[in-house]
Amino acid sequence: MKRHLLAAAAVSVAAVFGLSAADEPKSADDGWVQLFNGKNLDGWVVQPEDKARWSVQDGCIVGEGPVGHLCTERGDYENFRFRIEAMINDGGNSGQYFRTEIAKGFPPKHYEAQIDATHADPQKTGSLWGIVPVYQQKHKPNEWFTQEVIADGDHIVIILNGETVVDTHDSKYSKGHFAIQQHNEGSVVRVRKAEVKELPPTPPW
Repeated sequence: MKRHLLAAAAVSVAAVFGLSAADEPKSADDGWVQLFNGKNLDGWVVQPEDKARWSVQDGCIVGEGPVGHLCTERGDYENFRFRIEAMINDGGNSGQYFRTEIAKGFPPKHYEAQIDATHADPQKTGSLWGIVPVYQQKHKPNEWFTQEVIADGDHIVIILNGETVVDTHDSKYSKGHFAIQQHNEGSVVRVRKAEVKELPPTPPW
């Protein structure tokens, strides 16, 4: 059965799926799978064309340096809730990629939930970059925030710190990797949590 659309921009995650508040995820063992173990980059890969510097510092993935993309090894994520806790420096720019096609060249084809508090790019954190822009700054630089992407068929929702900021439909990409973008020298992105809760595949009809 096709899931119903959101009734309002600030609706809760539970409302997206017609659930009660009691059904909301409360812990990592509630159907969520951790993509980052807090210790190393196991489960993630760097592409040969990548020029960024990726490391783990103080329990966080850290991206620095020139442009690059840290991708999950697995590349068949189709429908899901993909949630990260991240921080971007003042003037920095990054992105939470999903349904990413890294085999198609560099930069990879992808959807991007933007990460940008004060960079010159007017599309700020919460934007579905290049498709649905969010021009309002929603968090401060060097401040932790939570950004969740819900992708179910062509329905894409982005929730930033509990606020639904994007609710749209787009069918350009159907499945792929998750990735973190390192945008440019001077940008520093930190991710302390990355997790996924997979949803049923889209029916073929």
